[in-house]
Amino acid sequence: MPHASPISLNKCLLPCILVEKSPLPSYILDMTFLQTFTSAYLIMLVIALLVSSVGFIKFVYFISLGYGFSVAGIGIASLIIFRDSLTLPTIILCSLLILYGCRLGFFLLFREIKSAAYRATLEGQTKDGKQMKFVAKLFIWIPCAFLYLFQASPIFFRLQNKAPATISTYVGIGILILGIVIESLADLQKSAAKKKNPKRFCDKGLYKIVRCPNYFGEILIWTGVFVSGLTALSGPWQWITSIIGYVCIVWIMFGGARRLEIRQNKNYGNDPEYQEYVKKTPIIIPLIPLYTVEKYKFLIG
Repeated sequence: MPHASPISLNKCLLPCILVEKSPLPSYILDMTFLQTFTSAYLIMLVIALLVSSVGFIKFVYFISLGYGFSVAGIGIASLIIFRDSLTLPTIILCSLLILYGCRLGFFLLFREIKSAAYRATLEGQTKDGKQMKFVAKLFIWIPCAFLYLFQASPIFFRLQNKAPATISTYVGIGILILGIVIESLADLQKSAAKKKNPKRFCDKGLYKIVRCPNYFGEILIWTGVFVSGLTALSGPWQWITSIIGYVCIVWIMFGGARRLEIRQNKNYGNDPEYQEYVKKTPIIIPLIPLYTVEKYKFLIG
């Protein structure tokens, strides 16, 4: 049996020596960073970059079609890469990512193709990106891809760490399913209401309870993902990436609610029914008496 050379032994022992003798905290040198950003993680990033690059066709696709289909792609890749170590909970989590991403992506695609009113609204209220320089688009494309990966990180890390399922895993799955149901139902209810009366605000179904039930459903979806990974995350980098993904998407959803509120105030502000509606219906979280976010300019969406 061949003996290892002193050089190869030194290379193997170097990380241990650094951890033992370095004055820096051990968690900085425990290889957690390298363990977090594995080749599998980079593959997920490449998938998110490739799929979300559809935004170069049309600027808004970075955060619409690119968003939904990137999440679906990450879910599919997770099932393939970790196929030998899948468990029932991780299969369910990955499948829910795929279901969520495909539902959202195809819903947005169908709406844009079929709805002339929606296209007119979108063209009037969002930038088409035609005048935007390529470098500027890069600074949107790359952060978006990272964000989509970070959002799904709790599921990825559960697979990578081979963490056993706990109560929080199943609670997270339940919240995730509830979020998908609420978001899907809200989109269907609003589409039906707009088809019946395009010029009136929607206050039917879930919209009687909260003014932005689709954004609330989105928050629930990613709350479920985050909760499902609470007992699977290991080391500061896994926690940091997962928290960044969760906090950012919640922030963006509140920003989306603010943008919608501004648009609806402009369109329906003189309607007494609308004024009564907004006074008694929370804007994004049911039962929480938060009726407006328009004044919070730090929000984006």
